Amino acid sequence: MNGYWFSSSLFDIEPDVQDTSSPQRNGRQLALWLQSRLEKRGYVIERVVAEDWGWCVICQTKPFLLWVGCGSLDADEAEPEAFPPQTESPVWHCFPAAERRWLARLFGRVDAASSIRRLDADLREILSSEPGVSLLH
Repeated sequence: MNGYWFSSSLFDIEPDVQDTSSPQRNGRQLALWLQSRLEKRGYVIERVVAEDWGWCVICQTKPFLLWVGCGSLDADEAEPEAFPPQTESPVWHCFPAAERRWLARLFGRVDAASSIRRLDADLREILSSEPGVSLLH
């Protein structure tokens, strides 16, 4: 699952967001928007946190970490042959991910596949049903 690349005027680049480890990475507004949409679908969001690559919406922490990564790519950052295509406005990206905790890796197998498939399907539906979002890939 590569996630979803899209354009949207719903989210702005925030130049002075506090508590970010990499101010060039954006996605806070997208992460907060996804938080509210995921909560309407029954997820109990643990928190939304800044990462060095963007923002992370943590959907659960046990028995494994399930989260959505959010960020953007400015037109000048994209290489000509890279996907997504260059545009005048930022291209937004979000993707589902799961991580097993170190104890789960040591003492047993925790299958996160069905949870990540559900989260991916929910992301696809959320983005596809929003008129202000144009999926690129």
